[in-house]
Amino acid sequence: MPINPEFLHRIDDADDELFYSQPRFVVHIDDGAITTIGEIFARSLPQRSAVLLDVMSSWRSHLPSAIQPARVVGLGLNRAEMEDNPQLGEVVVHNLNREPRLPFDAVIFDGAMLTVSVQYLTHPIEVFADVGRVLKPGAPFVVSFSNRMFFTKAVALWTHASEPQRVALVQRYFQEAGRFEKMETFERGAAQSPAADPVYAVIGRRRALVDQAG
Repeated sequence: MPINPEFLHRIDDADDELFYSQPRFVVHIDDGAITTIGEIFARSLPQRSAVLLDVMSSWRSHLPSAIQPARVVGLGLNRAEMEDNPQLGEVVVHNLNREPRLPFDAVIFDGAMLTVSVQYLTHPIEVFADVGRVLKPGAPFVVSFSNRMFFTKAVALWTHASEPQRVALVQRYFQEAGRFEKMETFERGAAQSPAADPVYAVIGRRRALVDQAG
């Protein structure tokens, strides 16, 4: 059954450019969670000479030193934040909630990541499908999240879900996008030592192209 569009509304459905017009030079997860996300990247993303896409990018990408990409392209809403990100080689301002299609040619990226922002997507399946379009066959898409959020900008389906349900929801986004395979999940709860924000991730790999549009 398709996701009811009503479940993808937010308390604040005003244009996202208004909310993100001012840069926020703050991290949205604690140091322990940042370290965990770096570990996920290190084991999931290609480590050398890759072209990576940072979807819904900000002023930090949290790529660990083990990842040495040829280039990282940031796509987000606040130019000042992205221009302060030392790991980005290119900045693209684009509102995915207004236009889910990414402004890139097909099959050009070796990997993509969406970090602690999936809860804000109002057209998640369309966005996931288009990330698949721009990835090369076999390339990973790493979607990670915690339990923090700007509550008024997160979709209702997310705010009303438990943390395990959110993992299942992101899996559903991958499945319904129709362009990914070999999915795996990662969960590290707040009970770790030392305590840190919980981290969850779902990783899918771009399936082989079946035709030029695939």
